[in-house]
Order: sequence, then C-alpha cells, then structure tokens
Amino acid sequence: MNFNLIAKLPHVGTSIFTKMTTLANEEQALNLSQGFPDFETDPKLVQLVSAAMEKGHNQYAPMIGAQSLRETIVNKYKAVYAVDIDPTEELTVTAGEHRPSLRL
Repeated sequence: MNFNLIAKLPHVGTSIFTKMTTLANEEQALNLSQGFPDFETDPKLVQLVSAAMEKGHNQYAPMIGAQSLRETIVNKYKAVYAVDIDPTEELTVTAGEHRPSLRL
C-alpha cells in the first residue's frame, strides 16, 4: 500500500513542552511544564473517557466552555444566588484560576 499523507499542520518546530522537558532532564529538575503523574490512572476514568470518545466527544471545548456546562452553571447561580447571567456574554469557563485572573 502506498499512502500519500499530507500534513494538516505547518512545520511548527520544537514545542515549548519538548524544550522544557529537555531542559528539566538536563538539569535534573522537576518538570512542571506538563504532567508526568507517578501513579496509574484509575480504570474507571479510562472506561468513562473511552465511552465518551466512542460517542464522539473527542474535540476541544469552545474557548468560552461547552454550552451545556455554561447553562448548568447559570442555572445553579440563578437557583442559589438569584442572579441572572447570560451564558454566552457573561460567563467563560476556564481550566484553573490563572487564566481568568489574567483577564482582569
């Protein structure tokens, strides 16, 4: 078989993660640039992730967060705090606390 594969990404060079991992290894430092857990993944988590991927949930969420999650958060705030929030204009879901604090 002859496969003529065309890259979908331009030549991006060495990633920052590769550079930081190389540097951490050279300096015998703890690499905080990406996760390298020293424990096994819970089999239940592997099962749940596999099931989600089989259903097509295998893409990054939109930059402001998944619509269903934003709507759930808005509904929770309304029920608990009696606050109306627009899930598209007034709410952004982020990973961790650093990213949103940089937007202040």
